[in-house]
Amino acid sequence: MDIRIDRNSNPPTVPDWDSLVFGKHYAPHMFMLNWRDGEWHDPRVVPYGPFEMSPAAKVLHYAQEIFEGMKAYKKADGSVHMFRPDQNVARFNRSAERMCMPTVPPGLFMEALEILCAMDSDFVPPKPGSLYIRPTMIGDEPSLGVASSSTFLFYIITGPVGTYFKGGVKPLYLKAETEYVRSAPGGVGFAKTGGNYAAALLPIKRAQQEGFDQIIWLDAMTRSTVEEMGAMNICFVYEDRVVTAPTMPDSDTILAGVTRDSVGTLVQEMDLAWVQEPPVLAQVLADAESGALKEAFACGTAAIVTPIGKIHAGGKDFTIGDGGEGAFTLKLRETVGAIHAGESAVHPEWLHHVSRGTTA
Repeated sequence: MDIRIDRNSNPPTVPDWDSLVFGKHYAPHMFMLNWRDGEWHDPRVVPYGPFEMSPAAKVLHYAQEIFEGMKAYKKADGSVHMFRPDQNVARFNRSAERMCMPTVPPGLFMEALEILCAMDSDFVPPKPGSLYIRPTMIGDEPSLGVASSSTFLFYIITGPVGTYFKGGVKPLYLKAETEYVRSAPGGVGFAKTGGNYAAALLPIKRAQQEGFDQIIWLDAMTRSTVEEMGAMNICFVYEDRVVTAPTMPDSDTILAGVTRDSVGTLVQEMDLAWVQEPPVLAQVLADAESGALKEAFACGTAAIVTPIGKIHAGGKDFTIGDGGEGAFTLKLRETVGAIHAGESAVHPEWLHHVSRGTTA
């Protein structure tokens, strides 16, 4: 399908890069695509702005919605590239299948991403900033019957972002959450759907009111093994290995992070084993006390690689290492950052270069 392009005749001013707030600034264009009568129709790039939707739309009542989070970066020479977009496209379509939604043809998906990044390349900040990309699909059929929507809207919006944590990287203070759970076996934990995040808002808010930065999610069945940290994957660093919870096909409760997968590859190239098995919380805490656990970090698209300094569980604080950012976590964070910025010879295949010719 050919993509129709309607250029914004009055684009917004490029924001001051130093004043960026994550998720508050938007680039001038967005991509839209409609599913009607069993097929996709009218792929188009239009000026960013509101669109109409019925108050009876399925998404507003039954949460039939999925999304992705990905980034594009700008090199010093002004060229733009996306980081592993093929992985996000594949994960989006896995989420679509689980949420009873149509998949988006990968070729069309990638073409839309390239056009948006090329058209709005002036809105890609220099290092350490990036262009955050949010593909989304919603069920928009106006019907209150409890069933899958028969119509869908797929759209992509983008916007410039700076570093996720203002004031620099700070080791996190986490609370092991024992009352609430993020997901259960057989559920939608592996899908990137909004309901997963809505369910997390109350326990995260309560933890932050108690003075914690974030929470550690435990498994729903026994509350004994570590799954994720907030909306990020979590990893534990030992002398010879890095341990993290498994994802599909071994577990359907955890989101298979693109940053997590990249980190796993780098860990093995740094001569540590990448062990994907459920970390037992009691053992993690005992290892923190004994010193066997050297470091811990969370990883995800927004915050990349973030150190963890302390875990609160059972009314007690457990400090990991010296409570600061460990040398291995720092090395990982700097390595991933250099790859993002196009300043590393490591894994050039992870960078998808955007041609300005895509807007011709």
